Amino acid sequence: MPGGVATAASHLTLWRPLALWSTTGDFVRIEYCLLSLLVLAPSCIAAQAPTPAQKPAAKPSANPPQQQASQEISSPVSHHYPILILAHGSDPGWSLRLGMKGPERLDRPGYPPIVLDPGEIVSDGSGVSWTYNAKDDATDAIVIVKLIRETCTDGTTDATKYTFRAEVNHAQIGQLRGCGQSDPEKFPEFRKKNQLDIPDDTITNDKDKDKDKKTVLDPITNSRSPVATAYLDSAGRVIVSRGAVRKTAATAGMEPALSHDGRFLLYTRSDSTSGPERLIMLYEVDAGRSNQIAGNNVRQAFWSPDDSRIAYLKFDGKIWQVWTAPVNAPDKATLFSPQNVDSLHGWVNPTTILASDMQNAYWLSEDKPPQTVPLKEIYGDSFQIMSSDTIRVCPINPDLLLVSAYYLNSPAGAPTDQVGLNQTFFLYEVHSHRRTILGPRDAFARNAEWSRDGLQIFFTIGVPGKGALATDRIFWDGTGLKRYSSGYAMVVGK
Repeated sequence: MPGGVATAASHLTLWRPLALWSTTGDFVRIEYCLLSLLVLAPSCIAAQAPTPAQKPAAKPSANPPQQQASQEISSPVSHHYPILILAHGSDPGWSLRLGMKGPERLDRPGYPPIVLDPGEIVSDGSGVSWTYNAKDDATDAIVIVKLIRETCTDGTTDATKYTFRAEVNHAQIGQLRGCGQSDPEKFPEFRKKNQLDIPDDTITNDKDKDKDKKTVLDPITNSRSPVATAYLDSAGRVIVSRGAVRKTAATAGMEPALSHDGRFLLYTRSDSTSGPERLIMLYEVDAGRSNQIAGNNVRQAFWSPDDSRIAYLKFDGKIWQVWTAPVNAPDKATLFSPQNVDSLHGWVNPTTILASDMQNAYWLSEDKPPQTVPLKEIYGDSFQIMSSDTIRVCPINPDLLLVSAYYLNSPAGAPTDQVGLNQTFFLYEVHSHRRTILGPRDAFARNAEWSRDGLQIFFTIGVPGKGALATDRIFWDGTGLKRYSSGYAMVVGK
């Protein structure tokens, strides 16, 4: 090794910079280590350590031998642990960011990222394995990450060998296995501390330890703004917006549903103020005309994934049931399921429809027996079940549900309706039973709907009967909240 202080650039093939922090996250020093040994390698050599030939002459100690020995015994022992690690697995797919204080974020394809609150870190004492304790920030579920220093391959066609074997145990999601590698430059906190590509005016005081937990989330930049939507305006009119063109589809209506291409709109029209007499209308956006497509006490129409069929609820005088019909032959409607239900929530796939009564959610299918999940399991102890609730299946992941429901006990300070209730929306994972409240805690939010890309959620903001209603947008990870439209009950077509 050349004498003097080496740089990472001049020894890239053999040496690289390593930032070491104490268990409190404070910067200690930068050392240079062989890449094959990475962090905590016993052969790490301090960057400014003198060579044997340059060793200065020993100076007499200013302290008596007994006092010096006493000071050596009481010196604090450093307990470093691997940090700035990226871990991942492929079956199922997942990735984990292990930052300066421990686990900070867990990602899974098709789900929003999970922010983690790092806790105690325990070493096995041999410098081979470490256990990182953390909590799921949204659900308080226990998360334990075990990092073991041994060669690891991820089981894919990629022959890359990684430095660590990683195990993640999430109390709700289960066990995830994979590999890990030190990659400091992928962490903003490392780049900031080392002032790598960071302008001088952006270097802030590190004493600010109470930062927003969502700073560990990457900005969502790949979302697509809708180009076709439908909503109700302040006068109750049904409005269709397609590109720069806005049209009034009906002077009155409810339950809008826009086709995936944005060319056709379904909505419910009531011809009675005292009974359940309702019609389902089909509005052709380009032609600007409406036609009745279903009648005799019907409601809640939804388009199939390919827009070739519609599903809706029909009342036979005693119970509500799911019916379907071809769009080009609505007179050929047939009973989809004999199940008695109260609400229809849309298509899960081309052969399956989601509906519910006051006790259960039903995955009704043409090609297999129906599946049932108790609503109590979905709602938990914080929400009450009502027939007006909506459940929407994520367009990119059928395991992820978006539920609009009323709190059992309204959050302190949140606006309430005329009967003292507050409504919001939450995400629910059917397989893991993980539930995360997404609606703003200080708002009255309902009618939450997915964007087609599955990254955005549009919802009605405002208390019915207590002022103007509008539509807000939020990303599925809880970021990006903003006002989107002055209309309400908005649905997305394209």
